[in-house]
Amino acid sequence: VGSQTFGIVVDGVFHTEEIVVKPMSTKLRHIDMFSGNTILGDGAVIMIIDPNGIAKALGAAGSSAHDMGDENGAHHIGSGEQTTSLLVFRAGSSQPKAVPLGLVTRLEELPADKIEFSNGRYMVQYREQLMPLVAMEGVTIASQGAQPILVFADDGRSMGLVVDEIIDIVEERLNIEVGGSSSGILGSAVIKGQATEVIDVGHFLPMAFSDWFTRKEMKPSLHSQSVLLVDDSAFFRNMLAPVLKAAGYRVRTAPTAQEGLAALRAQTFDVVLTDIEMPDMNGFEFAETIRSDNNFGSMPIIGLSALVSPAAIERGRQAGFHDYVAKFDRPGLIAALKEQTAGAAGASELSRAAA
Repeated sequence: VGSQTFGIVVDGVFHTEEIVVKPMSTKLRHIDMFSGNTILGDGAVIMIIDPNGIAKALGAAGSSAHDMGDENGAHHIGSGEQTTSLLVFRAGSSQPKAVPLGLVTRLEELPADKIEFSNGRYMVQYREQLMPLVAMEGVTIASQGAQPILVFADDGRSMGLVVDEIIDIVEERLNIEVGGSSSGILGSAVIKGQATEVIDVGHFLPMAFSDWFTRKEMKPSLHSQSVLLVDDSAFFRNMLAPVLKAAGYRVRTAPTAQEGLAALRAQTFDVVLTDIEMPDMNGFEFAETIRSDNNFGSMPIIGLSALVSPAAIERGRQAGFHDYVAKFDRPGLIAALKEQTAGAAGASELSRAAA
């Protein structure tokens, strides 16, 4: 936290889980130890620990940690720069490769003798299920020792991407400067001072399950809810738009807040998804502009950011956001959309029934 490093001793670690972080209740917001809460699949409510709050309690970083976090957040927003957690690894060559960490469910090193070959493909028994393994080009699955695997999971199914070596997790500005020339590669970016290939996860998922995307795809109907996605990054627009369409939403994208406002005035949307760190007009200012226009009423606005901190969540609430989701939290985004559009869907059904 800030310039300080400390460890938290716990009784046990259960597993990782993708969640939607909700802001703290106003009655609990004075407790610095927690930054929010969430509801698990079984209905249990859990609190989200705030490292800054713990640092303050320990006296390791004090209030300066909070000040530094706020200043950093302002720098990100003001400069239009944003960092992304990236997993750096090697697969098939000495050339480093990277994938946004938020897309990876788990990192595993599985014993080679646990890998089986069945029905013409490699797989492993993983968490009481058979998980197909997909090897990147040039990667040979280990016959002994441990095999590094990146696990991707969605809707109860998992696939393992076989790699040669997991190198590091870094925070970097993701700027793909050269487009990909081969399948499975989005392009190249400079990460930690070295040209690094950024992989296209969507290329590998159907290799494990051919219906990974199509099985959930719903053809938008006349009554499908419409989403306005505003993000200055073509990378994120291209990544999120297909996900939203596959979930049954009609999607229109805009690269700037100004174009987003023009789209809002030209057609009706059920919900707005907006990036926070944008040049000229950031996401907070965009939300405030929408809220100041009576024509848009109480339209739900969901903030998207790589920087999800308690201060940012509170700023978003003040600006008029209904929810705040990390950019790579795909299940959390879909859950937030369903929650925010449930009222609109119910009203539409009542309207059609009355007609």
